[in-house]
Amino acid sequence: MITPSNHLSSHRDSLPSSTNINRLELPNGIVMLIKSNFNNPSIVFNGYLQVGSLADKDDKLGLANFTASSLLLGSKDFDYQTIYEKLESAAANLSFEGGTHVTSFGGRCLAEDFEMLISLFSNAIRYPQFPSEHVERKRAQLLTNLILRSQDTAEMATLNFDQIVFANHPYSRPEEGYIETIQNISVTDLVQFQQKYYGPKGMVIVIVGAIDPQMAVDLITRYLGNWENPQQPAPICLPTLSPLKKKIQKKVFIAGKSQVDLLIGTIGPARKSPDYLAAALGNSILGQFGMMGRIGEVVREKAGLAYYAYSSLSSGIGPGSWVVAAGVAPQNLKKTINLITREIRRFVTEKVSQEELSDSQANFIGRLPISLESNLGVAYAISNLERYELGLNYYTHYDELINSITVDQVLETAQRYLDPKRLAIVAAGSLE
Repeated sequence: MITPSNHLSSHRDSLPSSTNINRLELPNGIVMLIKSNFNNPSIVFNGYLQVGSLADKDDKLGLANFTASSLLLGSKDFDYQTIYEKLESAAANLSFEGGTHVTSFGGRCLAEDFEMLISLFSNAIRYPQFPSEHVERKRAQLLTNLILRSQDTAEMATLNFDQIVFANHPYSRPEEGYIETIQNISVTDLVQFQQKYYGPKGMVIVIVGAIDPQMAVDLITRYLGNWENPQQPAPICLPTLSPLKKKIQKKVFIAGKSQVDLLIGTIGPARKSPDYLAAALGNSILGQFGMMGRIGEVVREKAGLAYYAYSSLSSGIGPGSWVVAAGVAPQNLKKTINLITREIRRFVTEKVSQEELSDSQANFIGRLPISLESNLGVAYAISNLERYELGLNYYTHYDELINSITVDQVLETAQRYLDPKRLAIVAAGSLE
């Protein structure tokens, strides 16, 4: 039997923690994290396999994503039609998605249908069939998405921004690949990729809902406990990334667009970085809180130059990005770049006010319980605890971590990442 440890104070028992999360590792390497909740009759599960687009070769970029998106096209025990009939009849869902480091999965159903869902899930990841007819339909869908991407100003700005900021690094490559690389991928490639990279070592499964933890363990053990893949490689290590040494500007012309999408920024901290929370709070002040922070107030509200303007901090296993984004009319592009650059310069030379920081801290702390109101939110939160090695009790002292950040730390962190002289500036649209 498995039992959670119990050492936290009772007033925090409602938060995911070691008192209510059951964590164990199966003999084949699968890590399970289970949190029971019998307040509603549903179960949510999610997690990931330790493979993503880092394993893709340049000439077949998009293979990891193509493989993940094809897992439900048919398997050893269930053909395409049966899979979707079973899901539809139970009002359940199941999905897979290829990322950079991992292949993610998720599903939701009533408790009474959970074994059915796990049987479909197990068959899909262990014994996919990749029937040619359905693979070609999936390929057509992926190619259509890439054609649409080439005409989307926001997506093309992001793609080119990543190529500048993450130059000579795997993060510069889009997970979805390119039209020519998707055309290069064969059914045999899908089969070989799944057989080589899919396996139980390092796999994480999070289960939240109306199920006893031991029952969940027994069920996963029954369907996945004997899964082995001796050739499964270790996760790929990231090379070192050097920050930009100078300001780089790029314009991407896309005809027939009334709006230009603008990105200004650079690399940011990894999720595990000690200065991540200071950067996150700083980013809230810069371009998130209220009406999109200082950026929104200066660029959109006061100057009226943008349809939208905000900043974002994207962080994961490796280095993230810290970006200011805006949608502007072509004639307002230069003014907008100047205003945003000025705000970034102010952000790295002057301390934010204590009031700004306190407001953002209260917002962060207040959002946490809201994000944990559903089984889905809890499952997502627990998955992050495991993926970024934050510890099962991270949320029980989250308020202390947030409130410990000072205005000096925000300034020091901003100065560490946001150098106004070393920014990537990318604009995509019908440029003048």
